[in-house]
Amino acid sequence: ISISGFGPFGEHAVNASWIAVQELKKLGLGEGVDLHVYEIPVEYQTVQRLIPALWKEHCPQLVVHVGVSGMATTVTLEKCGHNVGYKGLDNCRFCPGSQCCVEGGPECIDSIIDMDAVCKRVSTLGLDVTVTISKDAGRYLCDFTYYTSLYQSHGRSAFVHVPPLGKPYTAEQLGRALQAIIEEMLDVLEHSEGKINCRHEH
Repeated sequence: ISISGFGPFGEHAVNASWIAVQELKKLGLGEGVDLHVYEIPVEYQTVQRLIPALWKEHCPQLVVHVGVSGMATTVTLEKCGHNVGYKGLDNCRFCPGSQCCVEGGPECIDSIIDMDAVCKRVSTLGLDVTVTISKDAGRYLCDFTYYTSLYQSHGRSAFVHVPPLGKPYTAEQLGRALQAIIEEMLDVLEHSEGKINCRHEH
């Protein structure tokens, strides 16, 4: 499983998404799961290079991207990525001329993971973190990365938005929430594909 967080940008000198991913790395996902973590720079062109390379190198069962949203107060599961509407400049002051991820690609790609099911299941675990669902990842690098990854993986990607650190959650809380979310995602994925993974005991 590959998991990415983003580097600093704008007012986010410390990006909560990367901190949360590092916390998750410490916690791990259990014995049978090989976990690779990446920090992605907030740059469109790097994302376009990095995502295909990541899929090629690891052929992961699942890729989860984590991003920070200054407006979020919950941990948010994004259902889909959007192809068009990218006008915000990245850390290199660059923006795609076409304002889209993949020219000629579908307008929107849904994750094959049932985010409603994941959200419901995580919400019953009694974590001290609220988890919600969204259909709009924001038309900036989060959305751009998610769409690029969904396009590469035929939908085998997920995106989780976290609020900035301390607003209201600590790094530990975010790490634990990610761990629970990804475990449920894997479970949902396995059942939806009709595979039974004996290692995954609840």
